[in-house]
Amino acid sequence: MRQVSLVAFLVALAAGLFVLLNAAFIVPESKSAIVLRFGDPTGNYMTAGLKFKTPFIENVIYIDKRNLELDQDEIEIIARNQERLRVDAFARYRIVDPVLFYQSAGTLDGGERRLLTQMNQTVRRVLGEVSVDEIVSGKRSELMVRIRDLLGSTARQLGIEIIDVKIRQADLPPQNSQAVFQRMITERNQLAQQIRAEGNEESQKITAQADREVVEIKSKAQEESEKLRGEADAERNAVFAAAYGKDPEFFAFYRSLIAYEAALRKGESTILMSPDSEFLRYLNNMKGRG
Repeated sequence: MRQVSLVAFLVALAAGLFVLLNAAFIVPESKSAIVLRFGDPTGNYMTAGLKFKTPFIENVIYIDKRNLELDQDEIEIIARNQERLRVDAFARYRIVDPVLFYQSAGTLDGGERRLLTQMNQTVRRVLGEVSVDEIVSGKRSELMVRIRDLLGSTARQLGIEIIDVKIRQADLPPQNSQAVFQRMITERNQLAQQIRAEGNEESQKITAQADREVVEIKSKAQEESEKLRGEADAERNAVFAAAYGKDPEFFAFYRSLIAYEAALRKGESTILMSPDSEFLRYLNNMKGRG
């Protein structure tokens, strides 16, 4: 009797463990879990840890919640100026709504195939609206942002968030690259010549303005100089007149000294005159007498 009870207990324990193991499951850190009952989602677990479901009736699938990369094969697009360009791009994304992703795509492979189709269409649409020059050089960053935003709006219907889109490489076909590069060089040279011409024109304007200002400043300075010189001469003559009125003899002596200084200054001129010349009267006699 005891043996029968022990066997029954072990059988019940084993059955309980089997049911418990079938009901419990663990969600890893890198994944989210969806509980399905006959293929329909009944639960969604985004956090890691031990979880439970109805045994034998429900099953669990796991969806990766890490940042994932979608690598697009190189495609050939036709730009706005009807030139062909080979583009290699990739996107980074993550699944933010596992239930919607499962209902829309089923599996990760199925979701990436749909996302890749949408990415191809978006890249062709955006790059087809601009020229090759803008893709190769000027606006690549802006174009990548626009592709990301447009792709993100459609990817949300799959429960996917687009983190970033990058154009890894954008090359011209070998038969077109030389002609396009030559055209770009010509356009840059024309732009440089235009900027240089505008700079020369501005330089001439500045030089002409400066020359006018120099002439005006010199004219004003000369006018002021003449005015000051006239005032000084008038004041000097007034001083001379006053000095002459006070002491005519000293005034004559002073004027003679000034004349001697001017005439006998070192130079190449030679003056021949008689010793008793009136001009030399103060050299012969301090009183100016013969």
